Amino acid sequence: METTKVYVNRTLNLRKIRYLGFDMDHTLVRYDSRAFEGKMHDIVLSKLFAQGYPEAVLKLPFEFDLAIRGLVMDKQMGNLLKVSRHGSIRAAYHGLSPLDFTSQRKTYSSTYIDLRDHRYSSIDTAFSLSLANLFMQLVHLKDLGATLPDYATLFADIVNAVDAAHRDGSIKSEVRSDLARYVIKDEALVRSLERYRKHDKKLFVLTNSDFHYSKLLLDYAINPFLKEHRDWSELFEFVIVSAQKPGFFVGNQKFLRVNPADGTMTNVDRELPPGIYQGGCARTFTDTLDLDGDDILYIGDHIYGDILRLKKDCNWRTAMVLEDLEEEIRKYREVAPIQREINELMLAKQPLEDENVRLVSERIEAGVSKHDAVIQELQAKTTELDRRIGELIRKHQSHFNKYWGEVMRAGNEESYFANQVERFACIYMSKLGDLLENSPRTYFRAPRLPMAHEIQAGQVNMTLSAY
Repeated sequence: METTKVYVNRTLNLRKIRYLGFDMDHTLVRYDSRAFEGKMHDIVLSKLFAQGYPEAVLKLPFEFDLAIRGLVMDKQMGNLLKVSRHGSIRAAYHGLSPLDFTSQRKTYSSTYIDLRDHRYSSIDTAFSLSLANLFMQLVHLKDLGATLPDYATLFADIVNAVDAAHRDGSIKSEVRSDLARYVIKDEALVRSLERYRKHDKKLFVLTNSDFHYSKLLLDYAINPFLKEHRDWSELFEFVIVSAQKPGFFVGNQKFLRVNPADGTMTNVDRELPPGIYQGGCARTFTDTLDLDGDDILYIGDHIYGDILRLKKDCNWRTAMVLEDLEEEIRKYREVAPIQREINELMLAKQPLEDENVRLVSERIEAGVSKHDAVIQELQAKTTELDRRIGELIRKHQSHFNKYWGEVMRAGNEESYFANQVERFACIYMSKLGDLLENSPRTYFRAPRLPMAHEIQAGQVNMTLSAY
């Protein structure tokens, strides 16, 4: 069975999974992110103008590529940062202006970016793209002389406006009025869900969206394609709305039973029979159903709300949907010849550098002028190779986001975001259908990733058979 669209960090045997759970927004139900975030951008600007921001904000255009997932916002300095797995800054913008290396170093010196510091906020999901876009634009507008509050207040005002757009129904009413514009239907996904039920897999939805909005989207995206169930409420064993993730995974909130006819709720005392619920917590869910963490695979798109806290606090199996991944992999295929050329030049450079080190060391240790001509020649060749490599790297990066490059890389290192995915997601893929097109009995095996000393010792080709 084809499994190449699913990327494995930890071995996962679907045959042993009893319950598959799904976040709804951007996982079970796909959005047209460009359309949705563009509309959110406009709504938030209108709210900011209504609370006293200058009329100039209404003219700010939405540029979808201005931010990518995994960036970090420095609320204090008005900067957007791309951070490596080790917390080092690899690219930065102040508003719409790139910060060069000298400016970065002056601002952050040897600062390690720690997301536990409230000074920083990360772009964890596609729903954060408009927020980051607006932050960059308003910082730029302020620096041009507009009468705007300090950077931290700007950030807080944008977040409050985004929250208000969700809370007061502004964005939901837009989606409701034009579902075809914002929501992507996927008949093959629904076929796969019904197929998984045949293999005795229990399916559930766990979402922060409220009941009425969840019903709207599930009626639209799921019901039209059902063949063996009358309604999504039959397809899913449980639908848990207003779950308040990540609090659901760590708290002790009680479940309320939702009446699907009108959305009214009643208290739940002990048992959790199949049905629709609001709130609740993971402990009650697993205890009542007599489930261990390894019995459940939960799939979501939010590294913190869906994946990180869940893995740390409940130890369920985890899968992450990264819609950015499909485009990134397509770009990787485009730049493969460039990457091969870079690799070849790097291999050609290494022996020159090694010989240069040996000769310079010998000269220093001998205390006399020695090998000068050879050293100069080696350095000239190395400089030329560096020039060619630099050109190729710039050509390589030009295929990706023009502001930030790759989502999963920060220079030669993994991005901070990619490192989180690697640590906390057992598997990941660009969309839920990539997982569900595989057999419910698929065994996803993680590759054995060599450590640096194993590569040096020639152990790269060690097989899994001994483990």
